[in-house]
Amino acid sequence: MLSWLSKFRGRPDARLEAIFICDAAGEPMRSVGSVIAIAGCGLEGDRYGSGHGFWKATDACEVTLISEQDLKRAMHRGARNLEQGAHRRNLVISGLPTQVLMAQDFRIGEAVFRYHKPRPPCGHLDRVEGAGMARALGRHSGICIHVVQGGCIAIGDKLELLPESST
Repeated sequence: MLSWLSKFRGRPDARLEAIFICDAAGEPMRSVGSVIAIAGCGLEGDRYGSGHGFWKATDACEVTLISEQDLKRAMHRGARNLEQGAHRRNLVISGLPTQVLMAQDFRIGEAVFRYHKPRPPCGHLDRVEGAGMARALGRHSGICIHVVQGGCIAIGDKLELLPESST
């Protein structure tokens, strides 16, 4: 393990701050207090978990995640309505930069997730949320993650990095 990564393992302040889902591509995101993560699928009630997302055929993510730190950076660059989910990401975490999750498995609540890839913004984001949102998020626009083990996750759940052999 990288030495700088060890300082994040088990940090008590890394936690889930918000959960957003929507039924179909282009519909408004809605905040929920908890949700079921389904292994190999996504979040119950979300467009990508049900196969109704914009990128379902080419570049879909089971679940997307962004940090509060990245959202604050986007707000300084002019993004609006981020508290209502205009970033179009499913999970918002605090206390941990998303870069730490690269090549990692981690637990939130009952579910285990695995880093998949960065989630850069695209023109569809500007069409749905307004011009300039993709630019405001820039390269710090979150990551795609897989659901390795399903279970319930809820706002306030701790995010725990897992050792390589745990899944």
